[in-house]
Amino acid sequence: MSKITDSLTQAFLAQEKLPGSFADTIEAWYLPLVNRLLSIHRQHGPGLLVGINGAQGTGKSTLAKFLALVFQQQQLRVANLSLDDFYLSHHQREQLARRVHPLLVTRGVPGTHDIASLNSLVKQLHNPKSSGRVLLPRFNKLLDNPCPETQWEKIQLPVDIILLEGWFVGVMPQNEADLVTPVNPLEAEKDEQGTWRQYVNLCLADYQPLFDSIDFLIMLEAPSFDCVYQWRSLQEEKLKNRMKVADSRSMDSENLKQFIQHFERLTLHGLEQLPARADLVFHLDRQHRISRMSQ
Repeated sequence: MSKITDSLTQAFLAQEKLPGSFADTIEAWYLPLVNRLLSIHRQHGPGLLVGINGAQGTGKSTLAKFLALVFQQQQLRVANLSLDDFYLSHHQREQLARRVHPLLVTRGVPGTHDIASLNSLVKQLHNPKSSGRVLLPRFNKLLDNPCPETQWEKIQLPVDIILLEGWFVGVMPQNEADLVTPVNPLEAEKDEQGTWRQYVNLCLADYQPLFDSIDFLIMLEAPSFDCVYQWRSLQEEKLKNRMKVADSRSMDSENLKQFIQHFERLTLHGLEQLPARADLVFHLDRQHRISRMSQ
């Protein structure tokens, strides 16, 4: 595999506009993970479901893209999914905001996804006896709406490996008592009665059957929530530079600060309880580098 991945790594760095030093991360951490997942796949067979958890900006999509690229080079059929691709449309979230709570207009938290479609698709992909073709949804974050179906990826069943990444993949609901005290100004000022966070927590239970079906769970663990805003800012800039869209809903600094607060509660909850439940944890330092691994 080394000869393949040497050239593949360089192409990947160029494609993702990553610094040359990132090749060290690939060599030290990603490739051993690739070998481990290939070994698990040989034992498991088709339909291996790999979950990737990490706070905003931790590098979930980068890891998922690299894994998919290497697996495809190994002649494996890969479905690369993100929770983000299953967001409800902006119009649907506006309706949800009017019906339940205004904060639900903002995408991201449990309850703002088409969970029925997500569950149905993953169940089909996870089944080694599935046949035919399926479409993998894609979401345009700058336009804040799903991409048209003509832009969705077609994939032939059965698949060998499913990659499912998302900021709360594998996270379990909180105890009701933990919902009482606001964790930031957004909750204190815009969710005084706790209606939004109670609804989000209730909806999170609907994701648990999907999370329970994950065969191997990876966590990219941020050192603290303080790093998330900085990392997410870099992610937003990268997104805007790549997607030159005039009619977009990209965020300035103040909007991004408020946006990030929507994720703080469950991110902190995940940082507390998920490392003990994940099959493998990459611990990140404040410079956004993997400093160590635990399993």
